[in-house]
Amino acid sequence: MKVDKALGMIGLATKAGKIASGEFMTENAVKSGMASLVIVSAEASDNTKKKFRNMCEFYHVPIKECWTKDELGKATGKTFRASLAVTDSGLAQAIMKKMDID
Repeated sequence: MKVDKALGMIGLATKAGKIASGEFMTENAVKSGMASLVIVSAEASDNTKKKFRNMCEFYHVPIKECWTKDELGKATGKTFRASLAVTDSGLAQAIMKKMDID
C-alpha cells in the first residue's frame, strides 16, 4: 500500500471539502448516502470497526481499515481521527486505487 500517496489524496479530498471525519460525521455521511468510501483506523476499537463494517455492508459502501488515528488526523489536518468518509466518488476511487497498489 502506498501510504504517502493515499494519505496525500485524503488531504486533497479534505481541502476540496469532500471528507466527513469523526465518528458522528462519518455515520451521517453513510446513512445519508453521501459516502463513497469509509476509512476506519486500524487502532479503532473493535466495537467501532464492527459498527462501521455492518453499516457499510448494509448501505453498500466500500470500507478500508488501515493507518493509525494519528496518521488519519494529520492527513485531514485535525487531531486524532478513528474514522472518515470520502463523499466524492472520483476521489474515493483514486484513493482506493492508491491503497491497493503495492
